[in-house]
Amino acid sequence: MLVTLEGIDGSGKTTVWEALHDRFGDATFTREPTESWYGEAVLRSINEDTADPLAELFLFIADHADHLSRVIRPALADDRLVIADRYVDSRIAYQGATLAGEIDRPMEYIKGVHLPFTRMPDATLYFDLDPETGAERAGTTNKLEDAAYLASVQSNYERLMKAEPERFVRIDASRPPEDVIEAAEEAIERLVTDN
Repeated sequence: MLVTLEGIDGSGKTTVWEALHDRFGDATFTREPTESWYGEAVLRSINEDTADPLAELFLFIADHADHLSRVIRPALADDRLVIADRYVDSRIAYQGATLAGEIDRPMEYIKGVHLPFTRMPDATLYFDLDPETGAERAGTTNKLEDAAYLASVQSNYERLMKAEPERFVRIDASRPPEDVIEAAEEAIERLVTDN
């Protein structure tokens, strides 16, 4: 089973991902961008204000393709629970916001590029937080952490959840971290038990 953690920057999903290691020790924990050289290229692009947005998208996609072949598919083939901090939905939401005005229907375009080769999640925990708080928590260290930009990203996530409500579990990320972690643990326990 593939469970992904999604949300705007500052929503606490990485903190939750780290905490889940204790509860689900046998799971494969992974994240995007990865620590491969593809992921390093993505991080360099994120930190470059003048990076071309379409080129940046394809760096993310290259990292994802490598991640699938090297980590995700082998773990799923071994019947392991996989918990990923960011995955396809991040690209659709974030790069969809970045490419708005650059190409027609960017979210649909990005989804269409992924569909022929990706493995979509079985379930996605969405950590819901207002963009202003997210930007404040994240510290606005790069171009993807601005409150106005995060508002566009959040709107894109809402569109994704509306299109596939059965896949998403919304978690209120404005609560104290221990409550958010507990909600995530309970959600994953239910998902694993039901499958």
